[in-house]
Amino acid sequence: MKREQIDRINELYHKSKAEGLTPAEKEEQARLRREYVEAFRMSLRGQLDRIDIVEEDGSVTNLGEKYGKHIRH
Repeated sequence: MKREQIDRINELYHKSKAEGLTPAEKEEQARLRREYVEAFRMSLRGQLDRIDIVEEDGSVTNLGEKYGKHIRH
């Protein structure tokens, strides 16, 4: 997510507390928040997919390969 989008999310939040939002601004805020959450989830999944666990027997299990198919929505 771009810095400008995060700044806009914060701007809309502060405006909502100070004076309220128009219906169009409420829709924009909801859309930006959804995009932010999706970007966060994708980033977290990418990090988790790169985690390898060394098992007691010495084998290596990649969490993305083992659980990735079950976690993704």
